[in-house]
Amino acid sequence: MFSKIKTCTTAKEIWEKMIQIYEGNDETKENKLTVAQQKYESIKMKDGETMAEFDERFSGIVIELTSLGKEYSNRELALKVMRALPTEWDVKTIAMHESKDLNKLELHDLFANLKAYELN
Repeated sequence: MFSKIKTCTTAKEIWEKMIQIYEGNDETKENKLTVAQQKYESIKMKDGETMAEFDERFSGIVIELTSLGKEYSNRELALKVMRALPTEWDVKTIAMHESKDLNKLELHDLFANLKAYELN
């Protein structure tokens, strides 16, 4: 790392160089965003995966997208999670869809509810 910034003469130059190294240029950022969106769109809960594991995987993708400037509403996230679950979760997701205001349902609350249901 030092070899890449040792020729910089100001803190601003160092900062800009580090951003370029770690985040890449606009084309790199666009490619990262495309890949992250593809992961988001195709995510499904895997066979044998616990809700905690799925939560971690899904949240990681959402954090990645947020860091790249793409944000989703609470409703969009909740619906995406519910659609990503296997069919044996249909009864629970239908009940949640009808009983909860998905616009106000935070992602961590959704997963807490699903984890509690999983224990039963």
